[in-house]
Amino acid sequence: MVATTRSRAVLVLLTLGTLACGADKPVGTTDALADGTFARIQRTIIDPSCASCHRSGSSDARQSGLVLTADSSYQQLVGVASLHPMAKADGLARVKPFRADSSLLFHKLAWIPGHHSRDYGNLMPMGTTRGISMGQLEYVRRWIEAGAPRTGNVVDTAILADARMQVASFTPLAPPAPGAGVQLTVDSFPVPPRNERELFLYRTLGNTSELFVTRIETRMRPGSHHLLLYTFDEKRTGFPCTPRPTPNQVRDIRSPDGAPILINMLAMACHVYFAGAMTPEFDYRFPPGVALRLPANAALDLNVHYVNRSDAPFPGQAMANLYTVPRSQVQFEARTLNLANTSFLLPAKQRTTIRTEFRMSTRTSIFGLTSHMHALGERFEIRLRRANGTESSLYVNTDWEHPGFTNFATPLVLEVGDTLLSVVTYNNVTDRAVGFGLLSTDEMNIIFGYAY
Repeated sequence: MVATTRSRAVLVLLTLGTLACGADKPVGTTDALADGTFARIQRTIIDPSCASCHRSGSSDARQSGLVLTADSSYQQLVGVASLHPMAKADGLARVKPFRADSSLLFHKLAWIPGHHSRDYGNLMPMGTTRGISMGQLEYVRRWIEAGAPRTGNVVDTAILADARMQVASFTPLAPPAPGAGVQLTVDSFPVPPRNERELFLYRTLGNTSELFVTRIETRMRPGSHHLLLYTFDEKRTGFPCTPRPTPNQVRDIRSPDGAPILINMLAMACHVYFAGAMTPEFDYRFPPGVALRLPANAALDLNVHYVNRSDAPFPGQAMANLYTVPRSQVQFEARTLNLANTSFLLPAKQRTTIRTEFRMSTRTSIFGLTSHMHALGERFEIRLRRANGTESSLYVNTDWEHPGFTNFATPLVLEVGDTLLSVVTYNNVTDRAVGFGLLSTDEMNIIFGYAY
């Protein structure tokens, strides 16, 4: 049985300022479309908050298959099944007439505390710490409950007078109890407006004896793309990865003008995936008797990435709790999967599918899989080919920014000669060939996961 890890954003509402709404035209105007409830939603919510990203040809539109400009938004929203894996599994449509609770649009726009018991990806608008107003959210909800009509006035515009803004906040993780684990943090840092910031921070754990990790919990402030934790392994590169980075010193990948800082990227050549999340909250528990081992005096390199699409700076912050158990409770020592294709090239102005094989040399029990690609990636599938030639699909992701994490309640056993395959489709809309690289303008093709 396969289940998808749940994660939940923690959000609160604050009362801030007021929101100006367009004046209503009288019912019966000759321009029925301009006067309708949906037209008002398009004009005052979708156009200013969504369409700049979900426009034809943009990476967000390619990734989601959703264009929200006025010429196509209604046809692409109402009655259309969601492509998000968890929303699709839950039977959600992008907008399901008469059912706001089954409409992904409403869930994406609702920043209400306690609302999100399921992880349907980033809240919208993305890359900001403010959502739409409470009045606008209720206006959308009532439009859906009224059947989501294309024309006509079906919701009282007085609802829009509620100008309280939905604002995201951050509640830090409480650290594990003494003796039950360690907490690693990336303290608050500024993310400039209309910009992105990605950095590394090398943290020592202070453990004098080995640790066995059975649960990993992470939390990030809104606006995050990912939090990844790495160990180092010289065997991957064939040359020493020394000296190690200076502990507790922030290392930005880019300078303020966006140019890469190469010296701060060198350590990435020796990185080995230990844990990570691409959602604001993540809580992963290993199967009973299975744990990741960290040696005495361990250290991890934390990598955090934020994108700010708003006109004001906001803070980034991330933390991870590693929960541990005594060695006596560990039956199987887990290892991380880090299966990467680093030698591909995507021709300009062309859609390309890359199929990469990773043959097993030892018997391997897999209990978790996820993927990593960048903005040109449209679809990442992980397949299993048995030694007898039969193939099956294990995992599919179409959201490059927030890929799902698939757990196998019963570990998937691969024998010697079995093969994992990554089948990744990219759409290189740029004017240049793109290959594997560390910047957001490069691409990646990596299977991450856990096994023993």
